[in-house]
Amino acid sequence: MKRNPPDKEFLSALKFEPVTRGNWHKLVDLFGPRGACGNCWCMYYRMSNSAFHDGKVDQGNKEALRELVWDNKPVGLLAVYEGQAIAWCAFAPREDFIRLERSRVHKRIDQLPVWSIPCFFVHKDFRRQGVTAELLKGVIQYAREKGIGIVEAYPTMPTKVPLADSFGWIGMYSAFKKAGFKIVDRTSKNRPMVRFNVE
Repeated sequence: MKRNPPDKEFLSALKFEPVTRGNWHKLVDLFGPRGACGNCWCMYYRMSNSAFHDGKVDQGNKEALRELVWDNKPVGLLAVYEGQAIAWCAFAPREDFIRLERSRVHKRIDQLPVWSIPCFFVHKDFRRQGVTAELLKGVIQYAREKGIGIVEAYPTMPTKVPLADSFGWIGMYSAFKKAGFKIVDRTSKNRPMVRFNVE
């Protein structure tokens, strides 16, 4: 499945799909037996600390995410290549992510309705190939189609120390900048709040 080096034809061939019952299996295949990372199943921002850690046992977090999908709740988008999901980002109304709502660093800057992107997961064979920036473009297009006005995120700013892949789950600022996002809050120097105003 690995492609090396990356090319424009590969990126242009990516398709973007919101997670539904019909493609749930693609997300399961992408996340694998570790649930993306340490049985997270991208539920970290949606749960209290105790509930999240309890959910790491006996597939609790996986089941919690599945229930959201089966209830037709928005959870995120997949980047699909040749029928197989190679990347994902969580994407839903900000209020669905209780840790964001409780955050002192990333507290709301206004009362405008926004949808948030708190995390990503890219298959190890496709990292550092521009997939995240393309996925963000897919999110913007999806937001435009659904009438979502503001997309918000909290990426990592570049530092002198290289960031390990396992810590890239919040997204790199460079990808957001490339996709047209603008910094709207610098309460955190290394994790600014960025937004894209959908026209």
